[in-house]
Amino acid sequence: MSDHSPTVLEVRDLKVQFRIDTGGFFSHDYHTIKAVDGVNLEVRRGEILGIVGESGCGKSTLARAIMGLVSAQSGEVCWLGEDLLGLSEEAFRNKRRDIQMIFQDPSGSLDPRMTVGEIIAEPLRTFYPHMSELQVAERVRGMMQMVGLLPDQINRYPHEFSGGQCQRVGIARALVVNPKLVVCDEPVSALDVSVQAQIVNLLKDLQKKLNLSLIFIAHDLSVVRHVSDRVLVMYLGRVMEIADRDQIYLNPRHPYTQALIESVPIPDPVLERARARRLIQGDIPSPQHPPSGCVFRTRCPFAIDECAKSPPVLERTAEGSQVACIRYQELGDLAAAMASEVGDDPEAPAKDRADAH
Repeated sequence: MSDHSPTVLEVRDLKVQFRIDTGGFFSHDYHTIKAVDGVNLEVRRGEILGIVGESGCGKSTLARAIMGLVSAQSGEVCWLGEDLLGLSEEAFRNKRRDIQMIFQDPSGSLDPRMTVGEIIAEPLRTFYPHMSELQVAERVRGMMQMVGLLPDQINRYPHEFSGGQCQRVGIARALVVNPKLVVCDEPVSALDVSVQAQIVNLLKDLQKKLNLSLIFIAHDLSVVRHVSDRVLVMYLGRVMEIADRDQIYLNPRHPYTQALIESVPIPDPVLERARARRLIQGDIPSPQHPPSGCVFRTRCPFAIDECAKSPPVLERTAEGSQVACIRYQELGDLAAAMASEVGDDPEAPAKDRADAH
């Protein structure tokens, strides 16, 4: 994927908020939760953008806002230069042919009353009503074979398949209409580790074969690095850092990204025991009452008084990454210093982690 590839999706200052009632039966008190708070991102043609962060950071809400499954209070979701949020329901529905989604729960996302063939064929009947039954059946069987399912399983039901097979059905359903962008919302988190690797490799192979753009969401930074071209790190609804996958892993600039990488175990037991961990201290703040200024400052070991005054903006570094931290220049060499503690080669721990996947 070239850095000069055209942008297919651009998200600008997207904000998604939920109102939570906190009063009694006769009270109208409520709190506002900023699930997505001013997110900016872009996805290029043929690119895999990984989105990573702890549970509750807003990853899935961001994905659903892009798909139009939850309402955004403000911002833009531009598909090929056109703002989807400003379209009518019918016009947005027509755009959904180009943007499909793979969900986290492979079994729960499939209708148990429908056969696998009917599930995969449903988008074809919606977006291509002129297709004959024979054409639909041929397309469905071909897609099943492409994702590693046997075409003669077309009349079986979801309960007859394993979790990994159900996720392959979900992938086939998303790809059967030849979309240009697929949003993968933690597609492997509900699967066994051995099956996770199979599904990740399948998605990578299909992305290359079909020249797809992917948004790959996960909480495991190692998996995201393995599959992605670029990585976006989120925390409490805001973007902390965006960078090339190798750069964000070998030279993270934001303290939160550094802490996430520190939490990834090294498969070599000698190196794992030798390294000094710097784990995040404290609990995640309540999204109902996020900290002022930088939302990570209450858990950041490098926070200063200035961090509480206003939210930091994403600044572009000399290496081309974007970091939302007012001290990123001072902390730029921290990752290399931490890595050097476990060996002469500062990239060795990162390489070992990558080899594990």
